[in-house]
Amino acid sequence: MWDRPLDEARTNGPFGIPSMLALRIGTPNNGGSVVTAGGLIFIAASTDDLIRAIDIETGKTVWQAKLPAGGQPMTYEENGKQYLVIIAGGHHFMETRIGDDVVA
Repeated sequence: MWDRPLDEARTNGPFGIPSMLALRIGTPNNGGSVVTAGGLIFIAASTDDLIRAIDIETGKTVWQAKLPAGGQPMTYEENGKQYLVIIAGGHHFMETRIGDDVVA
């Protein structure tokens, strides 16, 4: 349906020096995504430590927020409401910030 790069170059650069440029170049990610019943894809396993909500139909980012570290989202439903929780632990082998946060 659509294809686009994921992640910005802000935290990447030559010799390990972050460029701090919001260029959408796409970078490797370490983790999966979660798709909600409402048609949103949540993904946060990129090197820029952002969690994104992407519209499944258009591929456009409809929301994003900075996390303490990169992570993997999970979702659950209770009493007809869907909740998103993320473990922001970072990625040791990708040399990103390490964290121990749980964000709901």
